[in-house]
Amino acid sequence: MWTEIEPLLDNVQKPARYIGGEGGAQEPEHASDKVAWLLTYPDTYEVGLPNQGLQILYEIVNERDDAVAERSYAPWTDMEEQLRAAGLPLFSVDTHKPADAFDIIAFNLSAELTYTNLLNCVDLAGAPVRAADRTPEDLLVIVGGHCTYNPEPIADFIDAVVLGDGEEVIGEITDVVHAWKNNDRAGGREAVLRQLSQLEGVYIPSLYEATYDGQTLVSVLPKCDDVPERVEKRTVADLADWPYPKHQLVPLTDVVHDRLNVEVFRGCTRGCRFCQAGMITRPVRERPAEQVRTMIAEGIKRSGYDEVALTSLSTADFSGIEDVIKDTMDDPSCSQVSISLPSLRVDAFGVGIAAELQRGRRSGLTFAPEAGTWRMRQVINKLILEEDLYGAVDSAFSQGWRRSKLYFLTGLPTETDEDTEGIFELARNCVKIGKKYTGGASVTVSVGGFVPKPFTPFQWFGQNTVEELRRKVGVLLEQNKISRGVQFKWHDPEATLVEGLMSRGDRRLGPVIEDVWRNGGVFQEWSEHFDLQRWLDACERHDVDIEWYVYRHRTEDEVFPWDHLSAGLHKDFLWQEWRDALDEVGLEDCRWTPCYDCGACTGYGIEHVVASATPPAGGSQGTGQNLAVGGAVPVELLSKSGAVVG
Repeated sequence: MWTEIEPLLDNVQKPARYIGGEGGAQEPEHASDKVAWLLTYPDTYEVGLPNQGLQILYEIVNERDDAVAERSYAPWTDMEEQLRAAGLPLFSVDTHKPADAFDIIAFNLSAELTYTNLLNCVDLAGAPVRAADRTPEDLLVIVGGHCTYNPEPIADFIDAVVLGDGEEVIGEITDVVHAWKNNDRAGGREAVLRQLSQLEGVYIPSLYEATYDGQTLVSVLPKCDDVPERVEKRTVADLADWPYPKHQLVPLTDVVHDRLNVEVFRGCTRGCRFCQAGMITRPVRERPAEQVRTMIAEGIKRSGYDEVALTSLSTADFSGIEDVIKDTMDDPSCSQVSISLPSLRVDAFGVGIAAELQRGRRSGLTFAPEAGTWRMRQVINKLILEEDLYGAVDSAFSQGWRRSKLYFLTGLPTETDEDTEGIFELARNCVKIGKKYTGGASVTVSVGGFVPKPFTPFQWFGQNTVEELRRKVGVLLEQNKISRGVQFKWHDPEATLVEGLMSRGDRRLGPVIEDVWRNGGVFQEWSEHFDLQRWLDACERHDVDIEWYVYRHRTEDEVFPWDHLSAGLHKDFLWQEWRDALDEVGLEDCRWTPCYDCGACTGYGIEHVVASATPPAGGSQGTGQNLAVGGAVPVELLSKSGAVVG
């Protein structure tokens, strides 16, 4: 197909998105008896290529004798126009095979606003957009990623959903599809989907029926006796068994996060109530430190990168992180390498880590206090004292850093204007600390609108309106005027609304997504393409009440669209956490305290896999202080803005 694609590249902005040939890329040999996977990221090449999940699965599948895997990314609008005009389909970037040469197209879904791109890619691949219209010869459409913990808004368009870690289950799916394919697809699509439904962690939407009473969802139940009523996520118990990617892709053009990425652990014990990733990836599973060092050294040698990122939800919590950094910097083969820690807890970052990091090329440091006051941080269970933040910032600037970034959320439950203004109070104080060491010290404040997510204590919370989020941004803009050395960035509240609609919606949103797509709504994560009115019009045409889906608070006994799926967390644990949030009661890190029985460890027979049983020194977690401050705030006193009223 390359001879047909190549002439089109003169007419697109970035031809390098489509040519392949990266370091680490594979050219697998297809055969009629092999299962062929087209692993697809529903955004542009430069956004999707660094995705570690797809790269891991890409290598695992290609190690098999009975399967092959290639990659694809959403073509930008100019390339899509060229493909459709030429009558050409979506293709792989590895060998430029058409999508219909594959058995499975699998998507990593990490953001709700990519849903219309998913439909667009399926359509470009030549398969019917709706799963019910596909024949046995059409592609199987499978999705995974954090968004799939509530896949109901896209249930009409997908054949299968993978919940949780994919390393093990992708082999099991391959086995099922291989047997079906080599038995002449006996029994049609329903037969293979029924078999896939028997795999732990695999959810088949078409085998379940949703029942409603007016606007209220009553149930989502299986249609067949052999289909599980509740689908449990998959959890890889030991990361040491999966040292992937072994050959990270090295692109030929600029991409986001263009560096060697080494995952040091999965899961989080901190218990931040707003954080879906921290909840659904429990328990903590650390990679052995020696394996981390080996992956860094070998990855640098193979790739030629001069920067390595140690990735996790809170990398500074990794046991022995200082030793890993020191050993890497002491390694002669890594002497010119800089190390970045993309996710930093300020109460786990000290001068020791800063001193080791500064031996390499310095990049910016990002800290995430998330909220501007201690009261608000107790609500969200981000138990970081101001002294923790200032100590971390002092450690960084004292070791030669000149800039740092602070990330916050606005629109959180019970948030008041005093909490909002506290964001810039923290930022101004951080600038003062930096100026003790350098006159050019600067701090960037980045603020995102809060979206309640499934399987978090805040799944019952009514999201702030667009107007209220705009007002809070206005409050921050006024604070920015009196804050020298502080730059301010914020997320579009209109996009936050659509994210919220997709995050907690049900199957009745499928027609809305299809409507937006058919009316040109692709690349909705990109500000130049996002159009809220397109979504509002589609909701009106399909009688979808945004107020009901997004802005109202949920009741304790409400059936959620994802209640037939499981992230391993007890619903009563999450409800108690919601009540504790309203009471401003924080829970200490469960790594250093008795088990709270959230369900993630006991339900799967897995314990936290860590190398140290000693809490970090100097942190607010485990200090023995009274974390219950302030009185209870009843749910009925929460306004739509999230502020306390009455």
